[in-house]
Amino acid sequence: MSRRAMKAWLARVSASTPTVPLYDKETGCTLWIKLEYMLPSGSTKDRVASFILGHAVESGVLQDDSLVVEASSGSTSIAFAMACAMIGVRFCAVMPEGVSGERVLIIRRYGGEVELTPAALGVSGAIDETRRMAAADRRVFLPRQFENPLNALAHQRNTGPELLAQVGTTIHGFVAGVGTGGTLVGIARALHEAGHPTCIGRPRPERGVCFEGEPEICGGIPGVVDGLSRILEEASLCGVEDIPIPDADAIRAARELAAHGFPVGPSSGLNFAAARRLARRLGPGHNVATVLCDRMERYFTTDLFRDLVGRDSATSWSEGPLSRR
Repeated sequence: MSRRAMKAWLARVSASTPTVPLYDKETGCTLWIKLEYMLPSGSTKDRVASFILGHAVESGVLQDDSLVVEASSGSTSIAFAMACAMIGVRFCAVMPEGVSGERVLIIRRYGGEVELTPAALGVSGAIDETRRMAAADRRVFLPRQFENPLNALAHQRNTGPELLAQVGTTIHGFVAGVGTGGTLVGIARALHEAGHPTCIGRPRPERGVCFEGEPEICGGIPGVVDGLSRILEEASLCGVEDIPIPDADAIRAARELAAHGFPVGPSSGLNFAAARRLARRLGPGHNVATVLCDRMERYFTTDLFRDLVGRDSATSWSEGPLSRR
């Protein structure tokens, strides 16, 4: 495929998504939620994958025989698997053992390869493995989502301006959970460049509070990783407010959103719960925005659906991750 054709295909990946206003009676604020789960692979990571790959195609770094390799707990790998399938380039996801099997199946259905690293080493272990693979094979291209400034730039140039145009008035608060930090940093920069006096909030999941009758609800929020984001570390954003959210509250918010027709995953619940908390602090009459970052189908065997499992003969719990390929 020619470079021109590759860029044309990648441009289709990051099409605009709608932003929906929800009036919150409890806080008296309007919560503006950007429906990023409506992107082609089902998450906001489509923007990052298409932007980084487009830049690599333009600069000539990405060749026909390249192997794109990324460390990810799921959504970024799915986005890259889809984008690479569209332009005919091989892709390999490196993920810690224990990720939900659905994510592995989606990547493989797109034709991607999957390598699982020891769960005890976490995402850091997966990152180390991608570096080893790149050192051993010159054809390997590393997007480096946790440190690549193009990650944040994708949101600064695209997601942020879209949000501003769709809201059409002052955005007083914005929140986004940090995995790589790209969404938070990029949109925050776009808001500040547009002159909005926006309070920027970083939701921090907290384990420990479980649902009654669901003793294993404290499994964490997939994709939200502490201490790995070089993008946030180097962004020099002033006054970012930490917003602690118990895991159970994030799961509860995701289930509430689904019950109102928004088919989202746990990190979207985390963002929504944090947006409410920031709205409560700001007081009535303010506009607080966030993103619903991915769809629910990659979390069927996680805490998000645990309350539905076993209700009837049609539901059963799937044990353990899929085996190494």
